[in-house]
Amino acid sequence: MTDPIRPAPGSLLPVTRSALEGLPVEVAPRLLGGVLTTIVDGDTVAVRLTEVEAYHGAGTGAIADPGSHARMGRTRRNATMWGEPGHLYVYLSHGIHSCVNVVCGPPGVAGGVLLRAGEVLQGRDAATRRRLERRGVVRSDRELASGPGRFGDAVGLRHPVHDGIDAVTGVERAGAVARLELRTEPLHDVVAGPRVGVAGVAGTDVFPWRFWIAGDPTVSAFRWGRGARDS
Repeated sequence: MTDPIRPAPGSLLPVTRSALEGLPVEVAPRLLGGVLTTIVDGDTVAVRLTEVEAYHGAGTGAIADPGSHARMGRTRRNATMWGEPGHLYVYLSHGIHSCVNVVCGPPGVAGGVLLRAGEVLQGRDAATRRRLERRGVVRSDRELASGPGRFGDAVGLRHPVHDGIDAVTGVERAGAVARLELRTEPLHDVVAGPRVGVAGVAGTDVFPWRFWIAGDPTVSAFRWGRGARDS
């Protein structure tokens, strides 16, 4: 009998729901180096994930997360966070930016991982066009998906029409398809620290729930949230 074919170390495989059933803070670093591919209105864009942030919902994990949209329980806005792992929670930030999160966590609790930054591997023309249409300036390929608003622009997912799209099955939603692939072997050059721009204690070292690939040029710049430095 021949040995089964196994993927090479560091190769990619489609994500499964079971791979995302851990707490968001546990799942988040495993997403690094993975690839989110979207097809929106016929344009394919693939982005390698280089920076993420974990967020827990009410009743998730050992300590309450005051920085989460789901900290007070289920609402119309955060309903996707309470659903099956592998769906994408797409929310609107500051009334402008559509930000993309991977829903994860054990059944019955809310959680998500914000996709903060990545490297555009495929579809640079489409990602650049979307940035120009929405912001009017693209200084370099490095910045195309650096920061959650730019990331959302690059992959073309918009709130509210794409909120809840399934990145496991790839079922079409509002003219879009999303698929997530994860590395078969986790990265070792991962750094953790406070989340970016999160107010109060939720943005301090008490919650070192931002994870990024050390030295990657696409990782976004850090800034303290309101009152976080003094908490």
